[in-house]
Amino acid sequence: MKPSFAIIGCGKVGRALAQQLPEAGYRPMGFSSRRITSARAAAEIAGALDRCFEKTWEAAKDADIVFITTPDDAIKESCRIIVENNGFKKKSVVFHCSGALASTELALVKSGNAKSGIMTGVQIGSMHPLQSFAVQKSGNPFDNIMMAVEGDPAAVETAREIVTDLGAQPFTISTDGKMLYHAAAVVASNYLVTLMDLAIKLMAASGVSETEAFKILNPLVKGTLANIESTGIPDALTGPIARGDVEIVTKHVQALQCLSGDMAKYYSLSGIETIKIARAKGSLSEDAAKQLMRIFNVH
Repeated sequence: MKPSFAIIGCGKVGRALAQQLPEAGYRPMGFSSRRITSARAAAEIAGALDRCFEKTWEAAKDADIVFITTPDDAIKESCRIIVENNGFKKKSVVFHCSGALASTELALVKSGNAKSGIMTGVQIGSMHPLQSFAVQKSGNPFDNIMMAVEGDPAAVETAREIVTDLGAQPFTISTDGKMLYHAAAVVASNYLVTLMDLAIKLMAASGVSETEAFKILNPLVKGTLANIESTGIPDALTGPIARGDVEIVTKHVQALQCLSGDMAKYYSLSGIETIKIARAKGSLSEDAAKQLMRIFNVH
């Protein structure tokens, strides 16, 4: 029999867990949220409308696994309130699902409080879906996504089992590395949006309508990602910097400077990092690299 679970904080991630955990055989035990309507909605999704609670510790007290899926700035406080009301079951496992914060955000579980003493055998961890939940999709939102886990060894073991049962793929990171993990995710996802915004604006400046620009660029982006997957970095790098085409890069910077100083600066900063990859690939000579650095450092 699979363990029972409670969800504290019934936003998008909390509701997704409420939907999929019962499908995987986990037993819903309690739901609580800042708005009771959100808790009720999650409980209904899980088929356990009678397990909706106004008080977080009442929702958590009988669960083998407690997910605190509140906003990041409320995790520690939610944990404190449950601890002070003896709301964690002995030998339970407590997770949060923040991408940026480590499992240490739940450290109060280990120290307990004056009334309850140390919480007996409670393990803490974090379990973060490396996927955007910006748009709620039908079906299983965890299907085949990557999920990062870290924390106490027993919590990590439990998390890996849960992630697999959800249909996702677990990978373990170090607790100390959690913020760098999150920064990597921001670069890969959020900064990709920023990069595409710049590319679309430049395409529009060339005379293509913005509505068509993404459609035109999309196959190129997908092809580049496919090349990275098949050959890795730096072998996937192509283009004028990889070739050492100083003349073309110079003209790029000049054209961008006429259009926008900020765009020229963004291009140049990206170019400096790209030189390093091109040198690692072996396609860019030292002399050409120095010439390109001079061009980029001007802006």
